[in-house]
Amino acid sequence: MPGYLCKFIPPRADFLSTMTPDEKIWMGQHGAYLDEMTSRGLVVAHGPVIDPTGSYGVSLWQIDAGQDIAALTGEDPIIRNGVGHYDHFPMIHLRSRDQAAVR
Repeated sequence: MPGYLCKFIPPRADFLSTMTPDEKIWMGQHGAYLDEMTSRGLVVAHGPVIDPTGSYGVSLWQIDAGQDIAALTGEDPIIRNGVGHYDHFPMIHLRSRDQAAVR
């Protein structure tokens, strides 16, 4: 199963403190989308990274070989609404605590 580190890059460095009312709604939908992908077993972990030079989001995905990571992150409501973008980084190996017990 391919693994990816996906980095959500907001549209501006101060995004978390300057979100418009619409962006706040879309960010709530973004979190719900990633929670849903987590419950489906596609996302291993996700959350915001507070960086003094500009915060961003990180998600670790483990998907089936036939799935397209760009298509999956493209369905994220924040992306569908044109706010920010994802950078995708393939991982040679991704193993979570839950998987350690079964492998």
